[in-house]
Amino acid sequence: MPPASLPPSSPDPHSHAGTGPARVRHLALDLAVDFTARTLAGTATWHLAAPAGAADVLVLDARGLTFEAVAAGTHIEGPALAWGLGPDDPVLGQALRIALPPGTAAITTRYRTGPGAAALQWLAPGQTAGTEPFLFTQSQAILARSWLPCQDSPGIRFTYEATVRVPPHLLALMSAENPQRLDPSGTYCFRMAQPIPAYLMALAVGDLAFAPLSERTGVYAEPATLATATYEFADLERMVATAEHLYGPYSWERYDLLVLPPSFPFGGMENPRLTFVTPTILAGDRSLTSLVAHELAHSWSGNLVTNGTWNDFWLNEGFTVYFERRIMEQLYGRPYADMLQVLGRAALAHTIAELGPTSPDTHLRLHLAGRDPDDGLTDIAYEKGCALLLALEARVGRPRLDAFIKEYFAHFSFQAMDTDAFVAYLRTALLDATPGLEAEIQLAAWVDGPGLPAAAVPVAAARFAAVDGALAQLAGGAAPAALAPAAAGWSSHEWVHFLGGLPPTLVASSLGALDDAFHFTASGNAEILAAWLPHTVRAGYGAADAALEKFLLRVGRRKFIVPLYQALLATAGGPARARRLYAAARPNYHAVATTTLDALLAEGP
Repeated sequence: MPPASLPPSSPDPHSHAGTGPARVRHLALDLAVDFTARTLAGTATWHLAAPAGAADVLVLDARGLTFEAVAAGTHIEGPALAWGLGPDDPVLGQALRIALPPGTAAITTRYRTGPGAAALQWLAPGQTAGTEPFLFTQSQAILARSWLPCQDSPGIRFTYEATVRVPPHLLALMSAENPQRLDPSGTYCFRMAQPIPAYLMALAVGDLAFAPLSERTGVYAEPATLATATYEFADLERMVATAEHLYGPYSWERYDLLVLPPSFPFGGMENPRLTFVTPTILAGDRSLTSLVAHELAHSWSGNLVTNGTWNDFWLNEGFTVYFERRIMEQLYGRPYADMLQVLGRAALAHTIAELGPTSPDTHLRLHLAGRDPDDGLTDIAYEKGCALLLALEARVGRPRLDAFIKEYFAHFSFQAMDTDAFVAYLRTALLDATPGLEAEIQLAAWVDGPGLPAAAVPVAAARFAAVDGALAQLAGGAAPAALAPAAAGWSSHEWVHFLGGLPPTLVASSLGALDDAFHFTASGNAEILAAWLPHTVRAGYGAADAALEKFLLRVGRRKFIVPLYQALLATAGGPARARRLYAAARPNYHAVATTTLDALLAEGP
């Protein structure tokens, strides 16, 4: 088993843990899940990387936690330790400082979460696909500290074991070795042998069933959703095998998916061994599974080699987007992957325009001290990071770049990587062999410059040519119904490209003709619906109002709902309508989404 790693040399501005000398290496967690009180309560025992010295203090991150006792050793009945909580920062929470007598090898805390713990979403039965309540966590970026005291920095790794007690008719799962069937006792034991950072800690509890997809892959979902999910993810084993062929062995033993209720705020979360995914990718035609390829790719870029701080987030996401599209190309062909590149580049252009072309937030290396690291979770890290790798590929060729990436993952497995260290490694392992290459790709402009550098490689998709032709016909006066035969075989990506190419000035009658021809408002595909509804809001197309309200009340995926609220705010009478809808929908959203939307929908002065 690889050793738990120490953080990189650059300090983490989003963790108190760097202020103390002691580091953790293993967690033993014992928690009871109380759906009535909406709390987790129990003990967390931390084993230290080295026994305490003469004046050591263990510093842990905590946010909204109540501590009842802190003891030396592996039991709460051990010798009591002196401890204290620092000032409460609205973003960082508090520092839990524990004085360590010399030779201390482990400490145990007894604690409970608050009912508003930001990582936890407690769902009533009516918010699920069944008749039982549901709990899930979302720890990224710095929310793990709201459900367990920890050194909540991506540069600090630990192994863990856990005992979790839940109502006996519910199944508990973690980012660890998992059960595949219900235990009538309601007690589940977990083990995670590979060291992970705190943001990859995950817990879910609900009425869940399991279906295997291969010897090492499978899917968990609520019973009402399981058959649909099993069909949708039939290619999962092929994805894992393809990823291994590209960049080396899968290091986490099993790769399973958990389909969460629709309030999940992201498309997916790459929790090791158990990726959490949104049900909004259950399109019925396997057309949105590139999201699964993305989360799978994180098993190498992110989970195996991890950004040292959230200022280095692009090292997780840029590699993952590039890797995801290589998986999709291998499985479904270059024309398919090209569509993903074009859609991604369009999203990047939109984000750069939104942030401002000279904004430092469009650099790959971010400077987020004093800010919520969620501010850096934009398409810059994902798509500008991918574009850098495409620029490298174009200049050194795929074989050389693939060899570099494969060696990078192998060399730095289970370690943290910051931007300076990566740039140094990139020079040594790839750039220096070709004089002038670093200047040619404009490396500094990518890392510490705004916008998209001139060295970026243009992207194009042959399958979008027919879509662009249809848009041109429409602009020339063709009736939407006349486009239907050519559009009959379009994928979700082609429809999203089509909807993105519609003029924002279309009036309600024009949208009605499009809707009659293509039935967008009735679409069961969340990507298509999310691309269509902003047009209906802008045009006042009342026939879509019910679909809009249903979507906002049911779906919590931040990527979809934020643009819809923004569209509402920009219309006459829209702010009042947006706030009315948000008041009804907010209980269904995770804190990750409400933090963004509370600010967006705040009443003006």
